[in-house]
Amino acid sequence: MRAAALALAALIAVPASAQDPVRLYAAGSLRAALTEVGQAFQQRTGVAVAGTFGPSGLLRKRIAEGEPAEVFGSANMAHPEALAKAGKAEPVRLFARNRLCALTAPGLAVTTDTLLERMLDPAVKLGTSTPKADPSGDYAFQLFDKADALRPGTGKTLSAKALQLTGGPNSPPPPKDRSVYGMHVARGDADILLTYCTNALAAKNENAALGIVQVPASLAVGADYGLTVMKGARSAARDLAHFVLSKPGQEILARHGFATVGIP
Repeated sequence: MRAAALALAALIAVPASAQDPVRLYAAGSLRAALTEVGQAFQQRTGVAVAGTFGPSGLLRKRIAEGEPAEVFGSANMAHPEALAKAGKAEPVRLFARNRLCALTAPGLAVTTDTLLERMLDPAVKLGTSTPKADPSGDYAFQLFDKADALRPGTGKTLSAKALQLTGGPNSPPPPKDRSVYGMHVARGDADILLTYCTNALAAKNENAALGIVQVPASLAVGADYGLTVMKGARSAARDLAHFVLSKPGQEILARHGFATVGIP
């Protein structure tokens, strides 16, 4: 009995939270890269990482409403900065960069030089993610604004025809272990889908028939990714954030197509 009591006391002496995985919330475009980062972190530290991935805007809302995230990796700087401004998160660090590409349907005749004309073509279905909920959608609409500055009126046309196919609060859940962007293009929901170049590459790796078209410099939109640790998070969460910014973490991000920043 005494031995059992001592064993029970030892278990009680170690807080359950200290044994739990670090709770990482991150943009869907980071799923593959940060899953690998989490695995590398666990190999080095023995601390597991539990990832929750989705549109950054929706994740920010869930965190603000009380979900117990400890580290938040967003596809923009604004969402984690909003949490920091509200006193829920620590200062935000830039940790990776991405950019928009056009994922195109098999056989669609389109090049970088003709991308704007093809997006404006009434016969071509144009897809994006959902603005505000998903930064990818915000970046797509910034591209439309750039188009409007070049050719007045085109921004309104593109905004009106854009099909907000994913990333919204009412969007169907993405398929498990499959690119939602590739799925939409492959089944004809969009002929051209504006998404991150990393997403486009992942979709093409799944389906070689899909095309990737680089956005012309005059319309190019870059994406800055922000990382923050939530107030009250365990020290292991700060260790994970530091690992993301370290050389090994940045090398993993680079392998997945992100432009990296290293440790500032």
